[in-house]
Amino acid sequence: MLPWLIEIILFTVLIVAALVALGLRNLLAAVVTLNIFSFMSASIMVKLGAIDVAFTEAVVGAGAVGVINILAILLTSRKSAD
Repeated sequence: MLPWLIEIILFTVLIVAALVALGLRNLLAAVVTLNIFSFMSASIMVKLGAIDVAFTEAVVGAGAVGVINILAILLTSRKSAD
């Protein structure tokens, strides 16, 4: 497989995840999509050789921030504007 093809696929998924997260009205789905964005960022960093930065991004970006955002959504009430 071409070496740059994996990078193009990762960057494409990264951009699509960001655009989908911006368009979602469901907050929980947006948080899950942003976690996918964070994992794709970590995957790109692994591909570039920055293993320590990728590990930190995966743990903090997708793990801790994702859990905090999900807890915040579940523990707060949201009044519908519709």
